[in-house]
Amino acid sequence: MSSFLKSISLVAALAFAPLSPAQPALVVSSKLSSESAMIGHMIRLLLEANGIPTIDRTTLGGTPIVRKAMIAGQIDLYVEYTGNAGFFFNVAADPAWKDARQGYELGARLDYQAHRIVWLTPANASNAWALAVRKEIGLANRLATLSDFGRWVSGGGHVVLACSAEFVNSATLRSLEKTYAFTLRPDQLIVLAGGDTSATIGAAAARTSGTNAAMVYSTDGGIAASNLTLLEDDKHDQPIFAPVPIVREAVLKANPRIAAIVRPLMESFDREVLEALNARVQISGEPTEAVAEEYLRSKGFVK
Repeated sequence: MSSFLKSISLVAALAFAPLSPAQPALVVSSKLSSESAMIGHMIRLLLEANGIPTIDRTTLGGTPIVRKAMIAGQIDLYVEYTGNAGFFFNVAADPAWKDARQGYELGARLDYQAHRIVWLTPANASNAWALAVRKEIGLANRLATLSDFGRWVSGGGHVVLACSAEFVNSATLRSLEKTYAFTLRPDQLIVLAGGDTSATIGAAAARTSGTNAAMVYSTDGGIAASNLTLLEDDKHDQPIFAPVPIVREAVLKANPRIAAIVRPLMESFDREVLEALNARVQISGEPTEAVAEEYLRSKGFVK
């Protein structure tokens, strides 16, 4: 049996072992996006409710910052997205990332072998990067898919896209441009700090600096409410980005109940559930902590 499988077996065997009273607080972190922060808060509250003390380090930074902190042992657990492992390990071209199960298994194996980081239960949803356009632009130009968008842009369609630096610098935009045969000039990009799509959606909704399109995540709750149309990735350019809690092996061995505690929460998520929860934060303006706590209570995960 491989060391990776032994680790998973250890998790299963010790899932309900009692927690040592001398365990240090577990540092729970998240990326900047509202969804990442919301799930991070849920996990932290759930662990606390089960007697595992935590330290809140949510909304620590973008992916590179959170990832570096995890590898350095500065944080113990955060929610990653499965498709990102392709970029972490320079194997983004592997077709496994476009299959939910294969991508999870490959990412889990690579992360464990390289850093002794264990992937827990993923959500049954994909929060892949996507593009959305203002509804009137979509209707006027018959834009329903990214193929439609590519033809429109290449034919001279006027577009100003609000996006994050990570979206541009991670080669995601270049991949979409290559697959769908379009090119956006620098003056057609409004690059916003951070990775929170509520800002990009808000820019398109308000037509900030002429913005009429936005980088979004496919589970964003604010797309329809902000009068935007999500464009279908009809050529499947983007990998599956399922939310998945990841934890350092040493921490999991010290707190073996974590896997069993987190599993029901992650299994409760699908695209519709996440979209509705995201809408409460992004559109209704509810605090992520309040949404997280109310959801846990509504599902009976905490009292």
